[in-house]
Amino acid sequence: MTLPCPGALIAALEGTWPARSKSVIGGWTIRDGAGGGKRVSAATTEDEDSSIPVAETAMRALAQSPLFMLREGQTRLQDRLEACGYRCVDPSVIYAAPVAAIAQEPPAISLYPVWPPLAIMRSIWADGGIGPARVQVMARVRGPKAGLIARSHGRAAGAAFCALHGDIAMVHAVEVAPALRRKGVARNILQGAAFWAQAQGAHWLALAVTEANGPARALYDALGMQVMARYSYRQKED
Repeated sequence: MTLPCPGALIAALEGTWPARSKSVIGGWTIRDGAGGGKRVSAATTEDEDSSIPVAETAMRALAQSPLFMLREGQTRLQDRLEACGYRCVDPSVIYAAPVAAIAQEPPAISLYPVWPPLAIMRSIWADGGIGPARVQVMARVRGPKAGLIARSHGRAAGAAFCALHGDIAMVHAVEVAPALRRKGVARNILQGAAFWAQAQGAHWLALAVTEANGPARALYDALGMQVMARYSYRQKED
């Protein structure tokens, strides 16, 4: 079974973490992120010669600072943005693997799929910087989705969000309580997410992570996931 192409993974990333709205202006896809972070606020284009000032004006009209997302290979656009003073921010990768290779039924009372998210999940996310605006991103997703609440040592230990786009299940917002890290909670979340996704008919499990997040990437590598796509942002210093 062939792994999904980078374009399919980028589409799944957007489909499972959507902007409040988007429009096409001058060749750019302009997103209204409503405070939900870079993924839902960055402008993208297929035409590397699209006018940068047009995108800047459209984003400022939404009260958003200009922000661009570049996929691997968009070198001409990268050079044009750098010439305008934009610097690289948060280079990231998308990992993917067959759900069957990762799925494992969670041990009893260790992981539950729920929707809407419980108050304790919102608290765990908030402690990790995933606030109400990002929870609203999850609420906008159509189709199969679930919040995942993990338990360890008799208490709530972590939370994540998983949603399907076609046959790809994307995992977002994985957060583990600091006192319970390095105790297998994140592994249990991912294996449980794959188990849930498999039951929904997904063939692939995927997630995005910054290149610099060594501990998370070590776990994904250990689970047999592969880097299948890359992207990064371009932003001017305030």
